[in-house]
Amino acid sequence: MKVLITGATGLVGSEIVRQCHDKAYDVNYLTTSKHKIVSEHNYQGFYWDPSKNLIDDACLDEVSVIINLAGASISKRWTSSYKKEVLNSRVNSLRTLYKAIEKGSFDTIASFVSASAIGIYPSSQSNYYDEDCEQVDDSFLGEVVSKWEEEIDAFKALNLNVSKVRVGLVISNDGGALPEMAKPIKYYVGAAFGSGDQWQSWIHISDLAKMFLFLGENNLRGTFNGVAPNPVSNNKLVKEIAKALKRPLFLPNIPKFVMKTILGEMSYILFASQRVSSKKIEEEGFNFTFRNICSALEDIYGLNGFCAQKETVIEKEYAS
Repeated sequence: MKVLITGATGLVGSEIVRQCHDKAYDVNYLTTSKHKIVSEHNYQGFYWDPSKNLIDDACLDEVSVIINLAGASISKRWTSSYKKEVLNSRVNSLRTLYKAIEKGSFDTIASFVSASAIGIYPSSQSNYYDEDCEQVDDSFLGEVVSKWEEEIDAFKALNLNVSKVRVGLVISNDGGALPEMAKPIKYYVGAAFGSGDQWQSWIHISDLAKMFLFLGENNLRGTFNGVAPNPVSNNKLVKEIAKALKRPLFLPNIPKFVMKTILGEMSYILFASQRVSSKKIEEEGFNFTFRNICSALEDIYGLNGFCAQKETVIEKEYAS
């Protein structure tokens, strides 16, 4: 099988590439940086510039599955100009791909799997969201994801099996949110944000990459939440990271106004609460390797027996 990946050199894309090669799948990838183009027997780069609707159509030759991860990071200050970049990078990438597929004769393409985000769900302490929820968060993120998904759904007109992965908080030591959360904890100044009660629907990067491939391999259609089965509160997540790093937490939670002063509107992502269900993807036969945050952190930090030790402590406390 041959897979075309946009965003292949990013955090999630790199893990998908690794898993593809473990399965002996060939990978084509698109990049906006010509110096990142590599030509190997199972890993071939192609140039594109979605802002100008430019793409090397050869990237689609003999491809069975397209995995779309393209889009500017939301983890930068949300100035008015950067907000436009966040949205346009997603929309333009999808439209460029659409036009390339539409005008060509690429009969091998069966599935189109695109990233989306759980940021579409309204922030709530009490709701438990599944994919049938039609509400959209009244925020910049909600607006972006809503428009993003409209562009993804357009690919249905190309007679492809179209699926969307609403990605949660990605747990990885190579990038994303976890290293940034862990950094202050390592230096003894870690703390939860706000009340700390906001839900964090997370997923280990290995499971997320496996999910993208699972959807493509099985030609599945529809929207799927890219989260692990057991969401945790921000308080719980910070405490588990501290335990894994063997660091104490003694500072009070960081007030919302402090982070808003530092990060501006982007601070919203630290306090938004989305408790999200993974039931739908599991009903399709997907098996998570990392179902709880303890096992995920144990793997990330190479802490063999960390979860087992915790369970023993809990059992002793219960017995007493």
